[in-house]
Parts: sequence; structure tokens; C-alpha cells
Amino acid sequence: MSLNLAVVGAGAWGTALALHFGRRHRVTLWVWDPLQLESMTRTRCNEQFLPGLKLPEPVRLEGNLTRALERADLALVAVPVAALRETLQSYAATASRTPYLWACKGFEQGSAKFPHQVAREEVSASIPCGAFSGPSFALEVAKGLPTAVTLASTDEAFATSTARELHDQHLRVYSSGDVVGVEVGGAVKNVIAIAAGIADGMGFGHNARAALVTRGLAEISRLGLRLGGRMETFMGLAGVGDLILTCTGDLSRNRRVGLMLASGKALPTILAELGQVAEGVHTAREVRRLARTLGVEMPITEAVCQILFEGVSARTAVEGLLHREPKAENYR
Repeated sequence: MSLNLAVVGAGAWGTALALHFGRRHRVTLWVWDPLQLESMTRTRCNEQFLPGLKLPEPVRLEGNLTRALERADLALVAVPVAALRETLQSYAATASRTPYLWACKGFEQGSAKFPHQVAREEVSASIPCGAFSGPSFALEVAKGLPTAVTLASTDEAFATSTARELHDQHLRVYSSGDVVGVEVGGAVKNVIAIAAGIADGMGFGHNARAALVTRGLAEISRLGLRLGGRMETFMGLAGVGDLILTCTGDLSRNRRVGLMLASGKALPTILAELGQVAEGVHTAREVRRLARTLGVEMPITEAVCQILFEGVSARTAVEGLLHREPKAENYR
């Protein structure tokens, strides 16, 4: 079945989704920046984020959100968490009743709120919605390489039917009712990926990376279970799958942040050189704040925050982790 899809946001991920779904569905890509819209209309490429990959001809580019949504069966909101609230306010102002998915990972800076909490504050709860997450680099999705993701909604019938409609041989979409678990996995794995990059950059080897990823999964699970997530979610695509990809893949922005921290670069320099959003940097502080409030032990997250925000050297923070008292292995 062919859908009318509105992709809201033309960064790397939004453009990748438009490229992928534009091969099978009728897609409108909303581009908020007039200069970017003009460039993409002329070249049919997003030269800033996905250079050299042309949008399928049927993909329509639109600068007006109301027009982008007017015939849509489903909207995919693909903006960073920092822009989610403002984008959903604009979405609500159109008076559209189009069901929507958010495709961002992280916590809102300052409030530590999940994307689903932001959505419920800005858009009518009567409109079906959900999270679209999992181990997925934008470039590989844009190229049509095999990928599997999770679509989670508290309306499990909506999750099941929408996943079935979006599912294809290149992008396998699995449904879930565990929105909190999917969002915790998608957010905290970025923090652990910074730590993995630091460990790799310091030459600690594959054994250390495997240990760090495994104990990172324990931190994700402890926080997620405390917030009401399900253990099977953390063992699935949106949990361990996304964690492994982000901690090991060379396309991971958060891992690259860690690699550059290990080399001694200052955070402002790293973010300027990166040129794109690394969600783990902002997420780390919010995760630590939430974990402390809930009394959840997250030593890797604490170490990452010390390095990012408190001037502690990568070596000192890592040595602190290595000198922790031994204890029984657990995920709760």
C-alpha cells in the first residue's frame, strides 16, 4: 500500500527517510530554511548532510508546513530533540489531525522530558503518535542498505498497523507498546557511545570496549526499568541493537566526540568540527540529573559528565571507573 507521507525536517535523518520512503510512497519533505529549500529544489540533493544522494523525482519539497501536511496519511517528525517542542507547536498550529511519529533520540535539555512527554504537552492526545527508533545510520538508510527499527506507541493497534505499512525488504519495522523503554534506549546509548569513543581513543582495546558496552547496557536497563520500561525492549533493537551500532560504528557522531575527547580536544572545538548535533552531549547531563533524582546508579554516565562539563581528564575519569569496588553483575 502506498501512503502519503510528510517528512518534517530536512537534516540528515529527515532527508534519509525521504530518500528511502520516496522510492515506494508519495513523500513531501518539509524544509524550514528557505536557503536550504532553494538549494535542494535546484540540486535535488542535501549537500550539507547527505551530499551526492539525489532525492527520487516524486519527492516533493515544501517550505510551508500546512501544505506539507494537508494530504498526509502520516507525518515523520525528524528534527533534533532540541527543536522538537517548537516543531510540534507549529504542527499543532496547522490544526492537522495527521498521525505522527517522532524520529529523534534524547531528553529535552533543561526539563529532562522524553519526546513523548513533549508531544503530549504540545499536540492533542487524541491524535495517534509514537516513537520511531533503533540502530540506523542516516547514510545507510538513504542508500537503501538493510536496516531494522522499532515503532513504539501506547496505541498498540496504531503501532502494529503503521509498522506493517512502513515495513519493506530494506527497512524492517517492528512494533512495540513500550514507548518509555524505546526512548530510554535511544537516549542513553548516545552517552555510552561517548564513553566507548574515549576508551577506543585511549587505546584500551576491544576487551575494554566490550565490557563498557555491556555495563552501559546495565545502566540503560536500570534507568529504563525504574521509569517503567520493559526488559525485552532493552534486549532488542531499540536497546542493545542501537547501543552496539552507536558504540562501534564509524558513522556515530557520539563515538567521534569520545575519540576527540581522548585526543585532548576541548568540547567547543569538537562540536564546531563535528558540524552536526551529537545528542549524547546534551543528553548526558539530563540523564545524570534524572538518575540522581531516582537514585539509580550510573557510573559510566557520571564519568562522561565529569569529562564533558567538569574539566576532569578522560584518563582520570576512566581510572576512576577501573578502580570501583567489584560487585555482583546485575541489570537492575
